[in-house]
Amino acid sequence: MMNTHIEDTYRAKGLRQQLVETLLSKGITDKTVLAAINEVPRHVFLDSSFVEFAYQDKAFPIGSGQTISQPSTVAFQTQLLGVEKGMKVLEIGTGSGYQACVLAAIGAKVFSIERQRNLFFKTKEILEQLPFRVKVFLGDGFEGLPTYAPFDRIIITAGAPSIPEKLIAQMKDNAVMVIPMDNANGEGQTMLKITKMADGSLKKEEFGGFKFVPMLKEIGND
Repeated sequence: MMNTHIEDTYRAKGLRQQLVETLLSKGITDKTVLAAINEVPRHVFLDSSFVEFAYQDKAFPIGSGQTISQPSTVAFQTQLLGVEKGMKVLEIGTGSGYQACVLAAIGAKVFSIERQRNLFFKTKEILEQLPFRVKVFLGDGFEGLPTYAPFDRIIITAGAPSIPEKLIAQMKDNAVMVIPMDNANGEGQTMLKITKMADGSLKKEEFGGFKFVPMLKEIGND
């Protein structure tokens, strides 16, 4: 049973359609990604009761020092990931749950890890009221989920200091990882697309600069 916060309205749907137009103008061309953005009610992941805020192309704080990424970043990472229906996707950093739901709306089997205890329980409660199937775990993203590996795709939604070796080990041949890699100067991140080739080597491609919250190791109680 959806509570009032989870309600989707004609107003929200209209604002989502406008958001899709904004993303198109910013170079998001993948129709599957745009359809998923149009389907997922972003306003339910925000504490704000102002539905207008939810459909602006902006990041917002969601507590525990974390943010819900701006829709263009979510769409960009998802487009880069090249997700197809039925793929197993591991997400590092559940955060608000919005990115996970966009992946699930495409038809992926989503496994997501969150390290912030409070955020994990808050997000899990929201996800349970939505029609998108996402398996969420409280844990250290650097460790991945070896029990459920290997994965077709891995998406990291926080700034990473290095490429986590344990996550590479959990990728299938020809699997793709999208990861915002910390820049050497300490200013922001560079978006990397890493393809694990059949011989085990990694093909790395760079896709511009971004700003993410840092990826943290310890499981916090905050």
